[in-house]
Amino acid sequence: MDNFKFKPITSLEKVFPAAGAAGEAMTQTLTALKGETVSFQIAYYWSGERKERGTVEVVSAIADCVHVRTVDLVACEYPCHMKRDEDYLTTEPGLYPDLLSEIPQWGFPLVSGQWRSLWIDLETEKNMAAGSYPVQLILKKGEEILCEVEITLELLDVELPKLPIPHTEWFHSDCLADYYHVEVFSESYWTIVENFMRTAVKRKCNMILTPVFTPPLDTAQGGERRTVQLVDVTAEGETYSFGFANFERWIETALRCGMEYFEISHLFSQWGAVAAPKIMAMKDGAYQKIFGWNTDASGAEYRNFMHQFLCALKEELKKLGIADKTWFHISDEPEMRHLESYRAAKEVVEEDLKGYQLMDALSDYSFYEKGLVAQPVCALNHIQPFLENRPEKLWGYYCTAQWGKVSNRFIVQPSYRTRILGAQMYKYRLDGFLHWGYNFYNSEYSLYPIDPYRCTDAGGAFPSGDPFLVYPGKDGKPVESIRTMLMDEAMSDYCAMTALEKLSGREAVLACLEPDGEEILTIEEYPRSISYLIDMRERIHQAIKAAL
Repeated sequence: MDNFKFKPITSLEKVFPAAGAAGEAMTQTLTALKGETVSFQIAYYWSGERKERGTVEVVSAIADCVHVRTVDLVACEYPCHMKRDEDYLTTEPGLYPDLLSEIPQWGFPLVSGQWRSLWIDLETEKNMAAGSYPVQLILKKGEEILCEVEITLELLDVELPKLPIPHTEWFHSDCLADYYHVEVFSESYWTIVENFMRTAVKRKCNMILTPVFTPPLDTAQGGERRTVQLVDVTAEGETYSFGFANFERWIETALRCGMEYFEISHLFSQWGAVAAPKIMAMKDGAYQKIFGWNTDASGAEYRNFMHQFLCALKEELKKLGIADKTWFHISDEPEMRHLESYRAAKEVVEEDLKGYQLMDALSDYSFYEKGLVAQPVCALNHIQPFLENRPEKLWGYYCTAQWGKVSNRFIVQPSYRTRILGAQMYKYRLDGFLHWGYNFYNSEYSLYPIDPYRCTDAGGAFPSGDPFLVYPGKDGKPVESIRTMLMDEAMSDYCAMTALEKLSGREAVLACLEPDGEEILTIEEYPRSISYLIDMRERIHQAIKAAL
């Protein structure tokens, strides 16, 4: 039609309404390993005088594996910090592509004078036969054909391995209870929690933050977040008893969804470990707060409680068979000025947690050097000293503060900047990846809940996209974003690299990452192009085919 323009593009372009799409590195054949989801888009422009609706028809022997969604615009009032590098698509507030919505029965939008896009996933199954599968998408307006797009899925005869290292996106169940107006631990709550866990697992998140007590994360000093404490506590003088029914249900739900690893919520307050988290208990016949901001983190009272709690929790972990798959936290993001308070807090629990894995997000090498954090989770922009004097296990993370050079996933950053993470994790043998916001729907410091469809920046505090990967959809189910899929692609890249390594060795993989033998891929410096990632995966595919 004269009023319609279109262009097939990779999953690595973000289509802005006034800008259109370049189509860089898009090919007619998409290659996947068995069990992998590969994605592309159809960018389109409607120049009709009024808004219309279109429909999509999929013609293919694997039509059931083809999932088509619209890429919708979201509000980015605070797209980036004033301090930033040059590698952003825009720095202006506005409406930008991120939300992936199911196409309603009345069709996808044709908006006058705007470029938009459809997101197409080819969701392969592990038991599919290897081979080539033609896929045709027919876009229509009424009975008129707008365009026909044909691509071929090439499925290799190798299964995509599971992610071999932990990947956690912090799960905020209080935000789910707040948004959906359900009581914590009601049946509705458990259904919603399971829905969000399943989507996380589907996108290669295999570790779950487990709130034995309400997590002391992003909470204003003296403030509180909604109680989601999984462990029941009864206080009788200086003696405590514990109930684990809700904890067991959480673990059972997570395992049923496919989670493999568990991280116990932080045992001390954030940013310094000076206080206890909020802990509720039955005491003197009433359900009340027994520890919190007024509790000295290393005082005798909390020390006594922690000893009794950890003894009981360790028995529970052994009973459930997850002791060797469980990590503990002391306090999140301590700085040098917190070194002594962090040391004191660690001493409170150190003896009881012997033999267990402890990790914390931090930036200063001194915490590892002084033996305070055996398994550092290092901010990517501060990781170089850790790489030079490498701990036995080293994780990576990024958040609002990693605005320059390194990988991140703000909405207004190029997609290659998000997806490059998988290659970096493989090259530098990172032992895990952590991000703080799978579904944080609060303002900074959790002063009030926000509507994530109107506010993507925690009330103007963090660059849009930093607080959450998924949106809360209807029926208690999450709605994914472009960034959800980019993180899945990054982890799929990593998994494909492990598949090639098993066939041909690590050097064969590294040759695919840096084909000319020159170092072009570091944590801060890497090819900033769509073509590099597409070509890198193609080199991996060709190497796998050669090995087979």
